[in-house]
Amino acid sequence: MARPEQVLVLEPANELKFRGPFTDVVTATLRLSNPTERNVCFKVKTTAPRRYCVRPNSGIIDAGTSINVSVMLQPFDYDPNEKSKHKFMVQSMVAPCDMTDMEGVWKEAKPEELMDSKLRCSFEMPLENDKTHESEQYQTVSSSVKTEHSLPKSASASLDDGEVKKILEECRRLQMEVQRLREENKQIREDDGLRKRKVTSLAVPHSTTPSSTSPNAMATSGIREEGLNTRILAFCVLFFVIGVIIGKLGL
Repeated sequence: MARPEQVLVLEPANELKFRGPFTDVVTATLRLSNPTERNVCFKVKTTAPRRYCVRPNSGIIDAGTSINVSVMLQPFDYDPNEKSKHKFMVQSMVAPCDMTDMEGVWKEAKPEELMDSKLRCSFEMPLENDKTHESEQYQTVSSSVKTEHSLPKSASASLDDGEVKKILEECRRLQMEVQRLREENKQIREDDGLRKRKVTSLAVPHSTTPSSTSPNAMATSGIREEGLNTRILAFCVLFFVIGVIIGKLGL
């Protein structure tokens, strides 16, 4: 008695293609679909079991569903003059309603209940034109990424040209203000040093020991220096934050 026709739909139906280079594992996907209203058992076999790893290599496909089977070719020395003689066979059978042991079902299956489909294997190496095309695609993608990062003034930027100019002007103004505060702080320190020297020189005739600066003068000087340092620190922090924002925009 002839075997029944395969009820599973295989994609691809006749050939598994493996595309090199074959210095690493190459995977081909086999899709098995069950269009029937019964569950179907399947098993994947090959003529070169040491060269392939199949996951899953057996199982049950529920009615109206499908699964993907990964066929992994192990690395090997590819010879373009050698044609592949490897083959795969997908064996299937309708699952019994009272099935409890899949291995037992396969052992007890009658030949007229088994269905099978055979697929051959083919190995392909990428052509030089394909490599060039892939390289051009990579360069195109890379250049497009660089272009996106180099367009801070485009319409897609979160800030328009007017706002960018305002930020730049504010940065220049802050730079000038920080410079002015530095000069002012330097002048204050020089004045305080001169004042301390005058107080010391006036106190020498009245005492045999060096006189220290007046506590009130030192407190006033410390307050002024602390205020200036706080202002400088605030401006520096503000300038740093604006600089980070501009840096993120790519200016």
